[in-house]
Amino acid sequence: MLFIAMDALYGRQRSLAKFKVLEIVARVPYQAWEQVAYIALTHRYTKLDFAKRVFERVNESRAQQDNEQWHLLIIQELLDEGDEPDNFIRHRLIPQAIAFFYYQLSVLLFIARPQWSYRLNADFEDHAEHEYAKFVDENPWLSQRPYEGIFATDYGRFATLADLFRQIGHDERVHKLESLHRMSQPRFS
Repeated sequence: MLFIAMDALYGRQRSLAKFKVLEIVARVPYQAWEQVAYIALTHRYTKLDFAKRVFERVNESRAQQDNEQWHLLIIQELLDEGDEPDNFIRHRLIPQAIAFFYYQLSVLLFIARPQWSYRLNADFEDHAEHEYAKFVDENPWLSQRPYEGIFATDYGRFATLADLFRQIGHDERVHKLESLHRMSQPRFS
């Protein structure tokens, strides 16, 4: 339903503005899992083995969340350089509302059954990975334009925008695989 809603609100065509919306929402499960982990840690910090595992999970979620944040910042930078519309209501307010509800759903699913939350995230990341790949395929000009963004030092240097978007797609695949791996494990192990 999330993908159908995204297509209904933003169209089926892939664009930087639509990717910005995806990246605003993509960070949410990691934030939700981090928050649930902190709550668990608050209640069970005296069980040191458990606390250590929870803290490791927090660090993992934070790293994934930060990676998604780099994607968002890079896409915003590209939007600022281009002429693609970046409407406040459609591309900032509505995505934040979607992210709010997605956060609540991620928390509820994680509390009820973590595998459900991980499965939802894996599906979301799989969709994002394929959307980025299609975007590169549909836009051969991306292979002609160098990437020299202000975040290159932090995120990575890439010869072209096509290479940049391939890396972002690869990151989404890694996130998907991490979520699929977590599905087979207990909540905090």
